[in-house]
Amino acid sequence: MCGIVGIVGNREVAPLLVDALKRLEYRGYDSAGVATIRDGKLDRRRAEGKLSNLDRRLAEEPLAGQVGIGHTRWATHGAPTEANAHPHFCRGVAVVHNGIIENFAPLRAELIAKGAVFQSQTDTEVVAQLLSAYREQGLAPREAMQKTLSQLEGAYALAVLFEDQPDMILGARSGPPLAVGHGEGEMFLGSDAIALAPFTDEITYLDDGDWAVISHNSVEIYDHSGKPVERASQISRDAAYVVDKGNHRHFMEKEIYEQAEVVSHTLSHYIDFAEGRVKADAAQIDFAALDRLAMSACGTAYYAGLIGKYWFERVARLPVEIDVASEFRYREMPLPGRMAALFISQSGETADTLASLRYCRDSGLTIGTVVNVRGSTMARESDAVFPTLAGPEIGVASTKAFTCQLSVLAALALIAGRTRGTLSAEEEARSVQALVEVPRLFNEILTAIQPQIETLSRELSRFKDVLYLGRGTNFPLALEGALKLKEISYIHAEGYAAGELKHGPIALIDETMPVIVIAPHDRYYEKTVSNMQEVAARGGQIILITDEKGAAATTLDTMATIVLPVVNEIVAPILFALPVQLIAYHTAVFMGTDVDQPRNLAKSVTVE
Repeated sequence: MCGIVGIVGNREVAPLLVDALKRLEYRGYDSAGVATIRDGKLDRRRAEGKLSNLDRRLAEEPLAGQVGIGHTRWATHGAPTEANAHPHFCRGVAVVHNGIIENFAPLRAELIAKGAVFQSQTDTEVVAQLLSAYREQGLAPREAMQKTLSQLEGAYALAVLFEDQPDMILGARSGPPLAVGHGEGEMFLGSDAIALAPFTDEITYLDDGDWAVISHNSVEIYDHSGKPVERASQISRDAAYVVDKGNHRHFMEKEIYEQAEVVSHTLSHYIDFAEGRVKADAAQIDFAALDRLAMSACGTAYYAGLIGKYWFERVARLPVEIDVASEFRYREMPLPGRMAALFISQSGETADTLASLRYCRDSGLTIGTVVNVRGSTMARESDAVFPTLAGPEIGVASTKAFTCQLSVLAALALIAGRTRGTLSAEEEARSVQALVEVPRLFNEILTAIQPQIETLSRELSRFKDVLYLGRGTNFPLALEGALKLKEISYIHAEGYAAGELKHGPIALIDETMPVIVIAPHDRYYEKTVSNMQEVAARGGQIILITDEKGAAATTLDTMATIVLPVVNEIVAPILFALPVQLIAYHTAVFMGTDVDQPRNLAKSVTVE
C-alpha cells in the first residue's frame, strides 16, 4: 500500500520525511521519493526499490527545504521505475498519490489534446497536469484543487505542493485514509498516525471526501463540496505501535474500511490497469497444461476458495476439487499428473493447510499458495506464490484478507481463462474494468449502507439463531456470513445453499428465525426469490441483500432490504462481502462481545 507523508516545518524536512516513510514500510512498496520547496523552487529525489536506495541518493545529493512531501509507491499504472516514482512534477506543482484514478485515460487524452506532455506512465500525473493547467488559467491553489477533485473518479489520497505557495501543503481523501498531525509551529500529513508518531500525538483524521490546507500553525478542512468543516482532533495513544485503530472503535472496523485501499494494491499486483488486462506474468502456473486443479484452505480462506472454484470452472472451464484442509489431508485424494494444487492462507502457517500442501508436493504436484505473509512456511515451500497485499490484519475475524484473497483468485481465473482459450479479449477487458472499479465502490457502499446496517444489527442482536441463504457464488458468501456472525457475536448461525432450503432447514423457519438472503439480480435471482417466498409463507423474517435491480423486482415484505449497485458477476462476491461483514460487526458491538479477540479463537491456527 502506498504511503504518504507531508511536513510544513521549521527545520530541514528531507531526513524527517524518509524516517516517517520508514514507519510505513509495513504497507509494502517498490519505489520511493521526496520533494521540497527551497527559495521558491521545487526539487526532488526518487529511487527504485527500498528506502535505503533513497537514503543513499540523498546522501549523494542532499535536498534542502523546510516544507516537503514524501511517498512510498506500490506500482499500479506503470512499472516501478524512477520515472514513475512519486512525487510527480508539472510546471510548479508536485503531487503524491495513493489509490487509483479510474478515469485517468480520458483525462489524459483530453490533456494531451490540449498540448500537455506527460513524463510518466502513471495515473497520478493526470492530477499534477490538471492542477497545473488550472493554475495557469489564473485559479488560486484552493480553487484549482476543488476543480481538479471534481473531475477525479476513483479511490485516492493526495498531498500537493505548489511552488509559488512555499508555506502550505494541500491534502485530499476519497477512500484511502489521511491524517493531519498538529505540532508547535509545524503541521504534518500522513497516511496514518504511525507515520506521524515521531512528530506529534495529536491527530485529526480527514473524513471521506475531505480536503485540507495545511500551514505552519493551522489546518483548514473542506468537504467534497468545498464547504469549510470542523473535524475533531484526538490523542493517538497507540502511535508507537506498528498498527493502531486510528479513529475506529475496533481493529475489525478499521480493517473493513481499509478494504478499498488494500484490494486496489492487491489488484495492481496482478492487473495492468493501463492495458486493461491481467499481467502476463501473473499466472506462474501453466493453467493451459492442466486437466484439474486441487484447492484447499481453512475457515474464511476456504470460503474464498469455494468462490474461486465457481470462477475457475465458469471462466476457465477448469474443474476444481476443493475441500477443507483438515479433510483434504486425510481423505487420500487421487492426484493425477496433469493437476496442480492451490492453497489459501492468511498467515501461511495454518497447520492443516500446510500438511495438505506437503501431501500434494510429495505427490509431485505443482504447488501455488495465495498468502498474505510472503516469508511464511507455505510461501517458502511453494512453486508459485500469489501474494495478497492486505497488510497486518489484527482482528481475529478475517475481513480485508478475505476480499484480497478473492481479488487474487478472480485475477487468476481470468489469466487461466485467457491461457486456456475460454475467455475472449473483450470479456477479459470487461472483467478487468469491473475489478478496477471495486475500490471506489467499496467506499460508496460503506457510506450508503453503514447507518442502515447499524440500525438493523441492533434488532438482530435480540435473536438466538440466524439462517443465511445464497446460490452460486453467494452460497459460499452465505457460509462466510454465518461464520462471521457466530464467531464474534456468539449468535448461532448457519449458511445454506438456497436450493437446499426444502431439504431440511425449512423446518426451522418461524417468526423467531431471521433469514439473511444474499441475492443480487443474477442468473439465480428468480430461483432465490421462490425460496424467499417459502420463508415468508412460514412467518420467517427476511433480510434481503441485493442490488438495485433485485430490489426493484421483489414485492416481498422484508425486515430490511440492503441495496448495493448492479455490478459484473465476477466482482459481486467481493462487494457483497461488505454488508455481511458489517452485519456481524455491528451485531457483536451491540452484544458487547470482544470483537477483535472473540473467545476461544486464535488468529492463526498452527496446531491440529
